[in-house]
Amino acid sequence: MSHHHPHTAVDNDQKKPLLWSIGLNILITLTQVIGGIWSGSLALLSDALHNFSDVLSLIVSYIAARLSKNQASFHKTFGYKRAEILAAFVNAATLVIVAVILVFEAYHRWRNPHPIDGMLVVWFALLGILANGASVLLLHKHSEENMNMKSAYVHLLTDMLASIAVLVGGLGIRFLGWDWLDPLLTVAIAIYLVYIGQDLLKKSIKVLMLFTPEHIDVDALIQEVCSFEGVLNLHHIHIWQLNEAETHLEAHIDFEKDIPLSYFHHTLHLIEQRLEDRFGINHITLQPEYGKIDPKPIIVQD
Repeated sequence: MSHHHPHTAVDNDQKKPLLWSIGLNILITLTQVIGGIWSGSLALLSDALHNFSDVLSLIVSYIAARLSKNQASFHKTFGYKRAEILAAFVNAATLVIVAVILVFEAYHRWRNPHPIDGMLVVWFALLGILANGASVLLLHKHSEENMNMKSAYVHLLTDMLASIAVLVGGLGIRFLGWDWLDPLLTVAIAIYLVYIGQDLLKKSIKVLMLFTPEHIDVDALIQEVCSFEGVLNLHHIHIWQLNEAETHLEAHIDFEKDIPLSYFHHTLHLIEQRLEDRFGINHITLQPEYGKIDPKPIIVQD
């Protein structure tokens, strides 16, 4: 069985940007709530709500990052390695929930328009752009390291883009008198949140549901294993991701002959190397069999 587990926990270089981003987004949320109430802009209030979801998502990401470093135990044999995947799921789900709330609020504002101070909207939107831009820059280099950091980065990036939309709306309201831009931009922000969040939501659900990773061709994997001398077939296969850096395979491997245990260990070592190189599978558990009479389905619902 392979025991190669890459270290996936968020280190101190990643946690510091998260903490700075949490502080910045708390500041943005408070100022935009004040600005939205003061100016009467629903788009600015919706941006504040999005920022508040950012604060929650960043806190969840930070807690998950800390938990992922905890050691395994008798009661938690995998430790908290899935904490960051769960955080990504929560963060993506909040994007979609916030989007639904914004659409309802935009509808009510469309039916009951209020006067809006466009210039105030512009100034508060600029503040949001600057603060969110700083947060985006802080997390950018870590955004491809794991799904948790990417979810936090996506939250901040979408909020910066939303603030830019609010800025454009404020200018339109101030100089052209287009008050209808406010609910329209709110709906646009909501649609964009769903567009960004649904992909991350699907990916995190697939990992949490133990689906086979998309990049792994099971038929090709079976052919690869069966190409080794003495291997008859591979069956009872389960392939899943524990987290983004750890892909597991467990299966039954049938041999043509009653081989010594030492020969099985030699073959297992070669299989582990091949499957890690070709499929990125770095934790392999194979149950050897010889002459066992059973149906031997490739996939079995245990």
